[in-house]
Amino acid sequence: MRLILPPRTVLEWSAHRFAEKVIDRFSLWASVMIMIRLTCVAVIVALLASPAAHAAEGSSVAGVSGGSDIGAARLPPPGLYGAVIGAASRSRNFYDGQGNPAPFPVDLDFAGQSAALAFVYVPDVKVLGGSIGLIGAVSWGRECGRLFAFQPNRCATGFGDPYLELSWSRFFGHMRPSAYSGAYPIAEGLSVQFGLGVLIPAGQYDATAATTRGLSIGNNIWDIAPMAAFTWMTPPLIAEGTEFSAKAYWNNYLTNDATAYRSGDLVTVDFAITERIGGLQVGLAGLYGRQIEDDRQFGFTVPPDGRRVEGLSLGPVVSFDLPELGGILKIKALTSVLERNATRTEGVTVTYGMKLY
Repeated sequence: MRLILPPRTVLEWSAHRFAEKVIDRFSLWASVMIMIRLTCVAVIVALLASPAAHAAEGSSVAGVSGGSDIGAARLPPPGLYGAVIGAASRSRNFYDGQGNPAPFPVDLDFAGQSAALAFVYVPDVKVLGGSIGLIGAVSWGRECGRLFAFQPNRCATGFGDPYLELSWSRFFGHMRPSAYSGAYPIAEGLSVQFGLGVLIPAGQYDATAATTRGLSIGNNIWDIAPMAAFTWMTPPLIAEGTEFSAKAYWNNYLTNDATAYRSGDLVTVDFAITERIGGLQVGLAGLYGRQIEDDRQFGFTVPPDGRRVEGLSLGPVVSFDLPELGGILKIKALTSVLERNATRTEGVTVTYGMKLY
């Protein structure tokens, strides 16, 4: 789901994007990380556009639609993998820097749907004992809603900002078979990953609609984000193994040349704690984001508090091995439980991934 940070309106209330993009990693941009363990299929479903939007101009956070959760630090065996991601989200109400709801006439209510295609390419080479992976994603979406009670609902439709990520991953552990027939092998041990993600401002963007109505599929902002992740699968303790995963991005935003608005740096962390039971992996997923710099426009800090965003979304995640189809299916639903200069958002993402060759 995408960590969503809010875009700015004329009155600076257009902040529905953080929540919405928190889930867009559920909404429009965000994340896919599917991994199919060691048999002929392995796919990464990583990273969620929109429970990824950012504080002021509605900038998204780095990652593929759906977010990183299960197997966040792993890369599959060499090959080319593809994934299809569908997402839907709803953002309502704006909360200020103290977590208080905005007063009338603010009546924020947005709904969005998106579809994304993602790929993971892992060449058959080793670097420092690990693998290199290239992740890419493109999305198309529709978003409808309003910022104020006196506004009619309006919609925006189009392509989102493309995303690319280059990463290095190394696995310190061993593969062991599942106790259940038809389930993929289990990667027991520690995986670490480091990389760099780039969100390219090539999606549909209209500065007037973005600043007066909060509607924008793209963001017109470059985001350059260093990344680090880990995944640790334990020996069988409860069932076949408990997995702890987390992936952190440091989102560095350039200035929006259409509005002279610069969103402050934002740190986001996708995480999950799940249990493996045969071909099923189920547990709790989440996305936390905190802005560490003030937003600025025309060189000045945006009042009243720099519009620093903070948000936390939690919910269930479940993945299913589909060896008969050579793929994996993942479903995740998140709802926000903490909002600071952000909106309250809930959303669901469904991802199917498989090895192409």
